[in-house]
Amino acid sequence: MAFRKLAQLLEQDLESRHVLLRADLNVPLTDEGEIADPGRITAALPTIQALVAAGAKVVIAAHLGRPKGQFNQKYSLAPVAEALSDELGQWVALAQDVTGEDAHERANGLNDGDVLLLENVRFDARETSKDASERAEFAAELAALAADDGVFVSDGFGVVHRAQASVYDVANKLDAYAGYLVEAELEKLSAVADNPEQDYTVVLGGSKVSDKLGVIEALAGKAQNIIIGGGMCYTFLAAQGYNVQNSLLQEDMIDTCKQLLDRFGDKICLPVDLLAADEFSADANTKIVELAAIPEGWLSPDIGPKSVQKFAELITSSKTVFWNGPMGVFEKEPFARGTEGVAKAIIAATSNGAFTVVGGGDSASAVRALGLDESGFSHISTGGGASLEFLEGKALPGVAVLAG
Repeated sequence: MAFRKLAQLLEQDLESRHVLLRADLNVPLTDEGEIADPGRITAALPTIQALVAAGAKVVIAAHLGRPKGQFNQKYSLAPVAEALSDELGQWVALAQDVTGEDAHERANGLNDGDVLLLENVRFDARETSKDASERAEFAAELAALAADDGVFVSDGFGVVHRAQASVYDVANKLDAYAGYLVEAELEKLSAVADNPEQDYTVVLGGSKVSDKLGVIEALAGKAQNIIIGGGMCYTFLAAQGYNVQNSLLQEDMIDTCKQLLDRFGDKICLPVDLLAADEFSADANTKIVELAAIPEGWLSPDIGPKSVQKFAELITSSKTVFWNGPMGVFEKEPFARGTEGVAKAIIAATSNGAFTVVGGGDSASAVRALGLDESGFSHISTGGGASLEFLEGKALPGVAVLAG
């Protein structure tokens, strides 16, 4: 798909011009309100720095969490503004509203190379409204912050699969360009979606089969192996007749899993052992069990070591690997070994010459939380849902509009 890129915009004279930048700064926060994983902030820096160096007046629109269309201090972008200030080595002001009086005053007062962060765009219900006229109205207010000579740069790959006001509608109000991050994401993911080198292994985890159903069906014709772990594997195991006890289970998807196993059973690879726990706690009693031997009333928050070994053998012999979703509840140390083992296998595959992609979301967070070397992967995406939909072959509204 042809679209205008940031490099083309930078060929113009941007000094004293406003650039409205949609970035994905939706970082996870701790209970204390501190940034737990700055990965998305780090990924946004190259585009911001290029615009600052060009002398643009940069106005950043972003969201955090799901505040449901109203102000909620818990979802304020204040911690993000502080982190951006540190990373850029210059003060990043935070507007006290989104498109209100304070945002306009601050946008109008920007000097060349200054950066302003608007407050959470999802504080305004029109951002995610299903009413196109409401979204268009909000997009017009965002565009007005860029003044008469303003342009729009779309660099929030994690949201381009959504037709939201600050992602889609605003691109119809201003000349629009793709930022460095969006451009790189599409290039790397296209290598997996369009022409993956054989042997190709897809590793899927996370909690719900329903979230991954489309990508399983889309990639089954291309991949030699589809490894399934995480919470979603228990619905597949239940479809095979195993009693998964208190493990995560989508009962309404059991029949669907039976159908997937009938269609793609020669490619789908499930765990062969599990880590069982008597409660969902870092202090739980745990033991490694066979698939049919989860103790009554226990649950399984991770795959077992034999499963890790089985999956690792498939991964390390592959030439292309796409991974989306952890193998267990990696946030709790006793349940992180499955995810860590699979991640290390993917790193080994990379060192063997494979092209490896981490499909954003919890997988990317796990890489950083486990202290793994990010350079051990060919590409770590910033967009979990966006990367999955791209691989499914779905049109991404926030990308399609850039070609319009």
